[in-house]
Amino acid sequence: MAIILFYGLALYALCGIVIGVAFVTVGVAQVLPHASVTTPARILWLPGAAILWPYVLTRWRQARAVAKPGTAP
Repeated sequence: MAIILFYGLALYALCGIVIGVAFVTVGVAQVLPHASVTTPARILWLPGAAILWPYVLTRWRQARAVAKPGTAP
């Protein structure tokens, strides 16, 4: 049981790191199109984006759907 919990937590962390890095490099400009985000701000956002990656991914997908007219969210 402990092994399953450990691997689940490791998988969550790995997904969080991958999505967090992708979000702070590309996704911030799509979610917040009118904000100019500096590199130090992106570094500060990385841990939060990694921990809250399901929410970040949902917001990112919604922002992409709004940017493309004619597609459903």
